Amino acid sequence: MALAADSLSILTMEVMDNAVILTVPGAMEAGLADVLFWGSLVLSLVVAFVVTVPVNRALIRRGKGHAVAHAVHQHH
Repeated sequence: MALAADSLSILTMEVMDNAVILTVPGAMEAGLADVLFWGSLVLSLVVAFVVTVPVNRALIRRGKGHAVAHAVHQHH
């Protein structure tokens, strides 16, 4: 249920994360010991977060996304 509820959010995050990594010169070749690796990783996750938050808010407003999982598991 969580996968189905969050698919658009996950897709948006992954697309943005990969797009940023692909646009940073040398990021794909950087190793774990390189500052470029960690810097591009942080940048990609920040960009993905900023783009995904409005997507999640829109889904929740419409009663979709993560809100569906909460509604199913809500205790009264």
